Amino acid sequence: MKFTKMHGCGNDYIYVNGLKEQIDAKRKPELVRRLSDRHFGIGGDGVIFINPGKSACFEMEMYNADGTRAQMCGNGIRCVAKYVYDYGLTDQTSITIESFGQVKNLDLTLGADGKVSTVKVTMGMPILTASDIPVVSDHEQVIDEEIEVDGQRYRMTCVSMGNPHAVVFLKDVIEPFDIRDFEIDKIGPHFENHARFPERVNTEFVRVLDKNNVQMRVWERGTGETLACGTGCCATVVASVLNGLTDTKVTVKVLGGEILCEWDRARNVVYMTGPAETVFDGEIELWEEM
Repeated sequence: MKFTKMHGCGNDYIYVNGLKEQIDAKRKPELVRRLSDRHFGIGGDGVIFINPGKSACFEMEMYNADGTRAQMCGNGIRCVAKYVYDYGLTDQTSITIESFGQVKNLDLTLGADGKVSTVKVTMGMPILTASDIPVVSDHEQVIDEEIEVDGQRYRMTCVSMGNPHAVVFLKDVIEPFDIRDFEIDKIGPHFENHARFPERVNTEFVRVLDKNNVQMRVWERGTGETLACGTGCCATVVASVLNGLTDTKVTVKVLGGEILCEWDRARNVVYMTGPAETVFDGEIELWEEM
C-alpha cells in the first residue's frame, strides 16, 4: 500500500489515496492501529483515507491512532487539501471536502514552488448547546462551568466544532506557570473519559497571553497529546471570546507552530488558517493475517 506522511503544525497523519488503494472497511481499525504505532509502524496521530466525495469534491475518512473513527480534524483537512492539489487530483484552489457528513470549504494558497503552503478552512458554526456537543450539564450552554476531575476542580467551556471540546483556562490552576510544564499526560485521560462526556472529549489547556494571542496544549480523544489540533484551536478561540478574554481573531500557539482562527460573530462562522506540509512518500507491505 502506498502512503504519504503529512503534518499540520506537527499534528501528523498517514494519508492514503482511497481512489487507488482499496482497503476493506473491516480491516481499517486494526490497520490504523498498526500503522500509527511510532515504534512498530510508520508512526502518526492516525490515518486519513482520501476518497471520492459524495456531497463534496473529496471525502476525508479519518481514524484516530486507536482505530476509532473521528468526525473532523482541522489540521488533517488542510493536509488533504494540499494532497489533492499537489498530487494532481484537482487543479482548483477553492475546493470542498466532506468528513462524517460535514462539508467544508477550503481556499488554498500556493508557495513559490507551485505547491500548497497554507490553507484557509471555513469551519462553520460553533455548537454551544450542551446536549449537542455532547456534555452532561444542567445548563443549556457550558461556559466557565465547574467540573471535578481526578479530585481537582477546574472551570471549562465546552464547544463542538463537529467534535466535542472542553476548553480549560489555566490561570486559576497554576500561577505562575509555564504551559510546557503542565502535566497533561496525567490529567488528559481523566478529562477524556469523564462521565460528563458521553462520547469522550478533546481537552484544550489554555494560557491567554493577550487579546490576540494564546498558548494551548491539547489532549485528543483516541490519540493522547498532539502537537496541534485545528478544531481545538477554533474551540479555544470561541471559548476565549465567550469568556471575554480575547478579540475574535486570535493566533493560537501550539507546540507544533501557530494557527490563526477567527470567529465572525455576525455570520457565526469560524475560519482557520494554517500550514500543511508533506514529509515523505512511502510504500508498506500489509500484514497477511489482517
